[in-house]
Amino acid sequence: MSFFPKISFQREVEEYLTKVFRNNELITALGTQEAESKYQSLLSHLSHPPGFTTVRVNTHLASVKHVKKLLFEEIQKQFKGLCVPVLEHPKLQDILLIPVIGPRRDLKKHASEVIVGAHCGYAVLRGAHVYVPGIISTSRFMKAGDLVSVYSDIEGKCKRGAKEFEGVKVFLGNGISELSRSEIFSSSGPLNGMGIRMIEPVYLSPSFDNVLPSHLFLQNLPSVVVSHILNPQPGERILDMCAAPGGKTTHLATLMHDQGEVIAMDKIANKVKKIKQNAELLQLNCIKAFCYDGTKALSVEKREDEQEGPPFLPESFDRILLDAPCSGMGQRPNMAYSLTLKEVTSYQPLQRKLFTVAVKLLKPGGVLVYSTCTITLSENEEQVAWALKTFPCLHLQPQEPHIGGEGMRGAGLSLDQLKLLQRFDPSAVTLQGININSLQDSREDDLISLANKDCIGFFIAKFIKSNCK
Repeated sequence: MSFFPKISFQREVEEYLTKVFRNNELITALGTQEAESKYQSLLSHLSHPPGFTTVRVNTHLASVKHVKKLLFEEIQKQFKGLCVPVLEHPKLQDILLIPVIGPRRDLKKHASEVIVGAHCGYAVLRGAHVYVPGIISTSRFMKAGDLVSVYSDIEGKCKRGAKEFEGVKVFLGNGISELSRSEIFSSSGPLNGMGIRMIEPVYLSPSFDNVLPSHLFLQNLPSVVVSHILNPQPGERILDMCAAPGGKTTHLATLMHDQGEVIAMDKIANKVKKIKQNAELLQLNCIKAFCYDGTKALSVEKREDEQEGPPFLPESFDRILLDAPCSGMGQRPNMAYSLTLKEVTSYQPLQRKLFTVAVKLLKPGGVLVYSTCTITLSENEEQVAWALKTFPCLHLQPQEPHIGGEGMRGAGLSLDQLKLLQRFDPSAVTLQGININSLQDSREDDLISLANKDCIGFFIAKFIKSNCK
C-alpha cells in the first residue's frame, strides 16, 4: 500500500503520459487491465524513494571489502546498533547496497512543525539531514534543541518565513532543531549549515555527509550499470558528452584504471567545476573537463592549434557516453512533477542533435551508449528507432550486465530489438517497504533481486558503429 500519494502532473502532461502507457502495441501485448495496472503502480512508486541506497566504491583508492567494513561500522554508529546489512552486488562488483528501512508508520508527530521545500524533502527521504537553505517555514516559537516534525511542501505554495501552513504537506519524520526560528530567518541573510538533525525519518537511510568522501560516491544503481556497459579500456579515448556532476565520468576513469583519456563536457560552468572537484577528490588524473555545448562539439575543419578540448574532429573517440538531458520522470522520490508539456517534449529534438554529433565523433568499431533517467517512449525507445533508421552504420548490441527489463512496446521496434535494450521500471516490484524484522528473515539473493528492480526509472541502449559511411 502507498505511504505517499501518487506523483501528480500538470493536466496536459498527465494526458500525454496516459496515452504513452496506453499505446496500441502495449495494450495488444498486455491487455488494457494489466497495462493500466502497471502504469498506476509506476505512479505510486515514483513518489516513494528506492528501496536501497547505492554507493559506488572508488576502487582506484581502496578495495570493496575494506570500504564495506568501514561503511558497516559507520551505519552501526548512525543507527545506534540497529543491524542493517551492507551488501555486495554479484554483477556490479564496485557497489555496495544498504536496504532502506521504511516507511515507518508508528512515528509520533510533534506540535512544533518545520516545512521544507520539495527538493530538500526528497533528499531527507534518501537519508539527508535538513540544511537551512531548504527550510521555508517553522512554528512561531521554535527554539534550538526543540523536537520538531518535518513536512515537505510538495506543491511549492508555502511562503518563506510563514508561521503556519495549512496547504498540502507530507510528513517526512522527526528531528531536533539546531537553530531557533529567529536565527533561521534572520535579517542578516540566510544561514548555511544544518537546520534540523533528523532522528526519526520516515525512511531510515544512512547520511553520507562527510562519510568516506574519497572512497564513496552516492549513485543510483542504473547509473552505475551504464559505465559497465560502455566498458572503457585502459589507454582508450572516451567522451562523456553531458557529464555533470561527474558520477559516470569518474566511474569510467576508475574502470580504465586511470589510464587513457576521459573527456567530460557540460555547458554550465558551475557543473564543470563540480566534475573537476569530484575528479580531484577521487584522485583521478585522466579526466579533462570542459565547459562546452555538446551540440557544437564537432569540428568540420582541422585546427592548426594544439588545443586538446572541443570542438573535436570526426572519429576522435573509441567510446562515447551520451547520458542525455531528459525530462527526468524516472527520478525518485518525486510527488509533484513541475515541468509543462512543452518542456517535456523539448528534450527529444535536443537529444537527437547530441546523438548526431556523437555518431560523427565515434570511430568505426566504436561503442556509443545512450541513456536517460526518464520513462517516456519519445526519449527512449523512439530515439532508438529513429537512430537505427537515420544512421545505417549503427547496430544495437547486447548489454552486459543486463539487470533491468527489456524495452517498452510502442515505438515499432521488434521483440528482438526490445530485448537488447534495458529499461529499469520501478513498478516491476510490489510497493511494500522494508522493516527491520523482514530484513532479518530475507535471503541476500532476494534482497539483491529487489535492489535491481526497486530503483529509479532509467533507460539504456548500446550501439556499435560499423565502417559504412
